[in-house]
Amino acid sequence: MKIKLVRLGGISILLAVAITVLHAQQPTASGPSVERLHSHITFLASDALEGRRSGSPGANDAAHYIAGEFSQMGLKPAFQTIRSPKNRGEARSNYRQAFPYVTSVAVGKNNQLTLQSPATSGGTPEVTVFQTEKDWLPVGLSTNARIDNAGVTFVGYGITASELKYDDYEGANAKGRVALAFSGTPDGDNPHGQFGRYEDVRWKAIAARNAGATALIVIASENNFKDDRLSRLSYDNSAGDAGLPVIAVSRQTAERLLNLGSSSVQALEQKLKTKQTRSEMEGAEPRVPTLVINLSTDLARQEVAAYNIVGILEGSDPTLKSEAIVIGAHYDHLGYGGAGSLAPKEGEIHHGADDNASGVAGMLELARLFTTQRPRLHRTVVFIAFSGEEEGLLGSNYYVNHPVVPLVNTVAMINLDMIGRMKNKALIVGGIGTATEWRSLVGNANLLGAMSVTAMNGSTQSTSSSSGVPIVVSANGRPIVSSDPAKQFQLTLNEDGFGPSDHSSFYAKQVPVLFFWTGTHEDYHKPSDTADKINYDDEARIVALVLHIVRDIDAGNKRPTYTVAKSESTGRSTGFRVYLGTIPNYSDATDGLLLDGVREDSPASRAGLKAGDKIVKLAGKDIRNVYDYTYQLGEMKAGQEYEIEIMRGSQRLTLKLTPAARK
Repeated sequence: MKIKLVRLGGISILLAVAITVLHAQQPTASGPSVERLHSHITFLASDALEGRRSGSPGANDAAHYIAGEFSQMGLKPAFQTIRSPKNRGEARSNYRQAFPYVTSVAVGKNNQLTLQSPATSGGTPEVTVFQTEKDWLPVGLSTNARIDNAGVTFVGYGITASELKYDDYEGANAKGRVALAFSGTPDGDNPHGQFGRYEDVRWKAIAARNAGATALIVIASENNFKDDRLSRLSYDNSAGDAGLPVIAVSRQTAERLLNLGSSSVQALEQKLKTKQTRSEMEGAEPRVPTLVINLSTDLARQEVAAYNIVGILEGSDPTLKSEAIVIGAHYDHLGYGGAGSLAPKEGEIHHGADDNASGVAGMLELARLFTTQRPRLHRTVVFIAFSGEEEGLLGSNYYVNHPVVPLVNTVAMINLDMIGRMKNKALIVGGIGTATEWRSLVGNANLLGAMSVTAMNGSTQSTSSSSGVPIVVSANGRPIVSSDPAKQFQLTLNEDGFGPSDHSSFYAKQVPVLFFWTGTHEDYHKPSDTADKINYDDEARIVALVLHIVRDIDAGNKRPTYTVAKSESTGRSTGFRVYLGTIPNYSDATDGLLLDGVREDSPASRAGLKAGDKIVKLAGKDIRNVYDYTYQLGEMKAGQEYEIEIMRGSQRLTLKLTPAARK
């Protein structure tokens, strides 16, 4: 057959020929199925799975579903478990990789709160015993401890915010005493107020600990204690406990603790809302120097196993099959709300259709296509559905420390997270700077996806698309290769390999990554993120793009060349004035903040910090977990030198660190 090449814009003759050859080499099996994507997302985002909170029955049902799909596709289970002696100790194949997860906290048997009032002349002190769950309750982040004969200091809202020149502890004698504070902030319920980020009890606990308080008591905002959110126990797997006892008390109990007499908690709260500085608080604060409390907190943390689901498609090349490409997506979501939710109230199922049933569905489609298409990939592909992403990349962090294929042999990680709500063909691709080949590879795949090739049957030809612009034509003028620019994605390419999803765990281990997502939307982290709002046709196109990219990664003997990417914003502001360049590990911790990575040419790297270091003290304050660290970031100033203490193995080091201004 004679052909002639048409030069179009910046597309060269060589590119046209290359594209023709590439098409000739592509698999002929069908592409991504919109119907299958719809079926996967509809099930995963259904009411039956109750929002897929890690460790919950709904999440376990999702894990079982994904493992079943892997099995039907013929993916190899990644693990073998040894069965009990009753079953002759035989090994059984298993797709599940278990990692520890605290699913809930429960009230223990040794909780006690008593108030000892001053003795009248010649009498004995009056002791009031408050009832657990009716009058008060430990908060889920509380440390288990006992405090005897402690004085009480009222500290307003219990907030310290140096950048706002506001400190409820200034002039208050809280050291060695129990701090007593209102929930909320001077801004009331305004989430966009200047005190918005200090509303959470976690920040109040850190301020109390920094002020030397032995415990923190927080006054409920609701008149009926059982209606208050602080009366519902919850646990944050990314933070551990607060380092001191923290309890919530009813407003009625608070009146006794504050010794208000004929006054009310409501009246005191109204006074506080009109005062903005401690100097203005004179005369508004109750003085409770003679009241003494005894406090014992006892919480039992319920630990269960959460699961990554891992299936393996072995490569066809005898040598290259020892190398692996990881394709991942997290399947957990927010359950009935609570931590992480942007809904105004708890108790509704957060369906998580886009976040991230869409990514899981895309990953399952890729698994189906790669297992059925020929030729088979040369390298091994490891398909992973992660859990625990919503609470700090727990599952992916566990995997990179317990990999199925050694990370030194993992040539790339492809992450699909929220790929179901495309608008105006806009697709964000993160990690472009983590391998020298990524930018051209992604660009070429996007171009290729917009092309169609004429099918030839002897002297008869049928064109798969008649709307494209001809690039390669036959001698009789009929198009062989056409391009339809309308089919190309409008790509936003971000350099950074770190970001708010599971690829960050791999990049921290120097694995090149690509992260595909279509951006946030008004239903993000709300119950309204439902399956009927997914753009299934465009999700199928995204899956096809990733299919091309993975095949191109696999095409040569040379693996992608890892590079250190420059830092770029992902569009989610941190709200801090300073920048250090550290990559925290978000797993449960109480003895310091482990660093997964340190950005090149950052204040942290210039100070000598390295991946694997554990920060135990920053700017004079103890660091137990990521919340302590974040709190201190909010107190630091750009250009001012601070000491930072770290554990590097068994060695404790003190370094000098100068934060940079956040741009």
